[in-house]
Amino acid sequence: MYIRRWFKKRWIVVIIGLAIADILVSVWLGQQSYRWFPPQASAESMLIDDLFSIMTTIGSLIFFGVTGTLLYSMIFQRAPKYDTSDGPPIEGNLKLEVIWTVVPALVIVGIAFASYQTYDRMAVLGTIGPKAMGMQSANAAPVEAPVAAPAAANDPIEVHARQWAWEFYYPQQQVSSTELHLPIDQRALLRLSSEDVLHGFYVPAFRIKQDIIPGREIDFEFTPIREGRYRVRDSDYSGTYFAANQSFVVVESADDYQDWLTMAAAQSPTSAPNRAYEEFKRSRENPIGLGWDTVEPAAPPVVNYDNSDEEAYE
Repeated sequence: MYIRRWFKKRWIVVIIGLAIADILVSVWLGQQSYRWFPPQASAESMLIDDLFSIMTTIGSLIFFGVTGTLLYSMIFQRAPKYDTSDGPPIEGNLKLEVIWTVVPALVIVGIAFASYQTYDRMAVLGTIGPKAMGMQSANAAPVEAPVAAPAAANDPIEVHARQWAWEFYYPQQQVSSTELHLPIDQRALLRLSSEDVLHGFYVPAFRIKQDIIPGREIDFEFTPIREGRYRVRDSDYSGTYFAANQSFVVVESADDYQDWLTMAAAQSPTSAPNRAYEEFKRSRENPIGLGWDTVEPAAPPVVNYDNSDEEAYE
């Protein structure tokens, strides 16, 4: 009897130790998840990374717990060799069934609540509405957010997506560019529109993405907090050359931003080089003849400032 109690206490200690180890490893992995992303370049990226760290911790805790239980069962609870008899007729355990139903349900509800809170605090989506006909637009999300810096007094920067180029237009200065420039620590307000098909405005360093729907204007806002050059991608498959639909967003000081606007406004609009358009022309000069229909890219945008850095297309 004493030996049996000793073994029982020993296994309780072992299980508690393994549970503590599972928790510590899961928390460590959750902290390591911050290193799996590009640098945090926007206020929204901090919220997204915190949420992902929580989800990584919970997922690791469940994964190691379930995997460890399976391995223990496979190693120590195997039937003896050549034993083909049936197992004991165990029919159920109400307490266990309640636990493994209620606990996962609470975890899912908790993750859903945390996700909603994160998106609500980001408040990146302003209004969505039709371009014409004078119809009223609908509020898609509250404008206020704890992470939002004071918005600049300028009009929204117009983001025009097409097959396959980005064009950014600053209405107050009447400046157009293939490169998006933003002042640091100021709430950036963009007005997204598509001239043809569905596109996706995606900046990995900002952890933000928004589908751009043809025939609609979508107000989209965020707060850049780190100076640098960050890639803008088309996250949706918008046709043959969508992978070439890339550019840069440049986050700089307020003074540098104003200097850039002044410099760009002084330049005469010219046709910008466009990788998709150039590749399409080369394909017509040396056709492969597979018989596939290919959408001809729109004409290269005419802009004051051109992003000619080939690194944007690597």
